[in-house]
Amino acid sequence: MKHSPVIYPTILCGGSGTRLWPLSRYMHPKQFIDIGGGKSLFRETVIRAASLYAAGDIFVVCNNEHSFYVNKFLSECPLQGRIILEPVPRNTAPAIALAALAALDRAEGNSPLLLVMPSDHAIDDVNAFSEGVKRAACLAEQGYIATFGVIPAGPEPGFGYIKQGDPIGETGHLVARFIEKPDSTQANAMLAEGGYLWNSGMFLLDAGVYLEELKTYAPDIYARCSEAWSLRREEGVFICPDKDVFIRSPALSIDYAVMEYTRRAAVCPLDANWRDMGSWEAFYQAGNKDAHGNVCIGDILPENVENCYLHSTHRLIAASDIKDLVVVETQDALLIVPRNSAQNVKGIVEKLKSTRRREYRQHQLVHRPWGNYESLAVGAYFQIKRITVNPGAQLSLQKHYHRAEHWVVVSGTAEITNGKETQLYTENQSTYIPLGTVHRLKNPGRIPLVVIEIQFGAYLGEDDIVRLEDIYGRA
Repeated sequence: MKHSPVIYPTILCGGSGTRLWPLSRYMHPKQFIDIGGGKSLFRETVIRAASLYAAGDIFVVCNNEHSFYVNKFLSECPLQGRIILEPVPRNTAPAIALAALAALDRAEGNSPLLLVMPSDHAIDDVNAFSEGVKRAACLAEQGYIATFGVIPAGPEPGFGYIKQGDPIGETGHLVARFIEKPDSTQANAMLAEGGYLWNSGMFLLDAGVYLEELKTYAPDIYARCSEAWSLRREEGVFICPDKDVFIRSPALSIDYAVMEYTRRAAVCPLDANWRDMGSWEAFYQAGNKDAHGNVCIGDILPENVENCYLHSTHRLIAASDIKDLVVVETQDALLIVPRNSAQNVKGIVEKLKSTRRREYRQHQLVHRPWGNYESLAVGAYFQIKRITVNPGAQLSLQKHYHRAEHWVVVSGTAEITNGKETQLYTENQSTYIPLGTVHRLKNPGRIPLVVIEIQFGAYLGEDDIVRLEDIYGRA
């Protein structure tokens, strides 16, 4: 009797979402953004995996700075999560290699299948996706590396395409070739010809087969990932491959490293209302439109506005006599761009990064494993923050070389370590922490702790933190 294969859902969560700036930032990328009702693209991907596999393991590959987002959502999931922390971003081929090595260890000698899913996709028809996974599993069991090819809804120049080759039974086709993002003319011609599918970036593959093909076609990636995995350390649900080795791996996608060369490439057609939510145009197409074709999120006052995406997070957007624009407002930035140029937002982000602008990296409200902080005012030699610490959480034991701090408790109870003394502070009480003094803030209570922090010093950057102890593994 044939047994069903072991399938490990594997979520790739390393993207920075530059095309969705200013809502998406390096420290809070698109997959974790609230898209309404407390939902996020990552959370919906986890729920989709859980609906297919009600019990078992799930692997998530992400970087260390996003690990607490991932851990928080996985703690609410019935699947047992294992979080692989990439020491540095190296694209999808090395990320999938780490997941394949983890799956082989977990399966104890057997070669399981990986269902590889980016964390920023939306799939409305989960039943159709489930049926597609079953068909792709048949291909993977035959030794094929199966990718999901989405049946096109129209000539979309923003996606890559896959040309279907000879059929493989009734479950899929060989891949004839991959096509990079075409222009509109080429996209229309391919749809008129037929036999082309959108390249979804999702895969179902045998872990052992993938590593064999990687070893053949991208031996440097295979060698570096294998060595980094052998030198890994594990901390609870977190798996940390060796940084010094992994950083030497080439950075390539699975398409460029394996799929364009292997004879095992197969494509499984998928019709499940799939969308890659990687651009503002994608959010416009997926949004609920008013009578004038506008998608309005937040406090919006449109007058003679047509076919616009208007997104407010903190204040009123009043718009008049415009059409076909994307307007996105956050607390510290405003984006205005034609809808047909929304893909070019990435260039803006590169300029912000090259000039070391804070708006590239994070919002004014910054999430941390223990809660969050928000910068309220910044001036020469001072900064004022509002710090919120979750019940039972604590900041690291730390010190600063360039700043002193004054803490005022607004609400809740604070356990404050200041040098050699540890005391409880309640509302309206305060303490001063001199430059270089070891200190820590902890919330021993059952309600959130809110503290106003006033910093003084010649340098107030977040990299002026020396962590001596940290329960979140950041020391």
